[in-house]
Amino acid sequence: MDFKKAKGTSVVIVLFLFVASFFLGRYAAQVAPVSGRAIQPGADGNWGLSFQEEGQPPVANASFEELAKYNAYYAEDTQEKVLYLTFDCGFENGNTPAILDALKKHGANATFFIVGNYLETSPDLVKRMLEEGHIVGNHSYHHPDMSQMGKEEFSKELGELESLYEQTVGQPMEKYYRPPQGKYSENSMQLAKELGYRTIFWSLAYVDWNQDSQPTHEEAFDKLLKRVHPGAIVLLHNTSKTNGEILDELLSKWEGMGYTFKSLDQLPKAG
Repeated sequence: MDFKKAKGTSVVIVLFLFVASFFLGRYAAQVAPVSGRAIQPGADGNWGLSFQEEGQPPVANASFEELAKYNAYYAEDTQEKVLYLTFDCGFENGNTPAILDALKKHGANATFFIVGNYLETSPDLVKRMLEEGHIVGNHSYHHPDMSQMGKEEFSKELGELESLYEQTVGQPMEKYYRPPQGKYSENSMQLAKELGYRTIFWSLAYVDWNQDSQPTHEEAFDKLLKRVHPGAIVLLHNTSKTNGEILDELLSKWEGMGYTFKSLDQLPKAG
C-alpha cells in the first residue's frame, strides 16, 4: 500500500468535509426560522427603525411575527392605506387644544399616551380626549426606563397611573402601553402582556420633542410625507409647537394621498 498517497487522499477528504460543513452551516443559519431569534433592542436599548424605501414600512428592531408573541406592534401588516395616530404626552405647554381641534375637524381618533404629571396637571384635557372619542394609554407614572425592571416595580409604574386615572375620569384605563423613552426588552414586553397590555411602538416619527430646536413646517412635512406608509403607527409629541401648527394641514395632505385614520382598538390582534 502507498501510505504517502493514502495520507494525501485523507487530507483532501478532511478538507472537503470541513468546507462542506462550513457552507452547510451557513445555509442552515440563513433558512432557520426568524421566530427563534431573540429580539434585540438598539445599542442604547431603544426601539429603532431604518427607512429604506419610500412608501414602505421601515425595517425595525423586530418583525411583526416576533412582536406578536408579546401582543406588541409597531405597525399593521397591510397594504391598505390606513394610519394610526398616537401622541406621547409628557406635559402640557399649550399645543394639545390645537391638536384636538385638528383631529375633530378630520374625524380622526387618536391615542394619547400620558404620564402621571400630565394627568395631575391637565385632567380637563384628558377628559376632553375621552369625550371626543380618543383612547388614553399608559406611558407609565414617572416615565423611567422600564426595560430592566422586575415584575413588582414594573407593575407599580403602570398601576399607579391606572389608579389615578380611574379616580380622575371615573373609568378604567384601556390597556395600551408605550415604553417610556422607547426603551424595551423581551422581559418588559412579557410583563406588559401578563398585565393585559398591548405594547405599542411606532413606524413613523420625527425629531419633534426638542423644545429648543423645533423643526420648521417644511422639515416636518418632508419627513412625515416621504416616510408615510400603509398601516403606519405614527408617533408625535403633544409638546411640539410645530405639531400643533401643522396637524390640520398634515392630515389634509395624508388624506390627499389616499390615507384614512383608524383607532388602535381597530388594530387587528397579534397572531
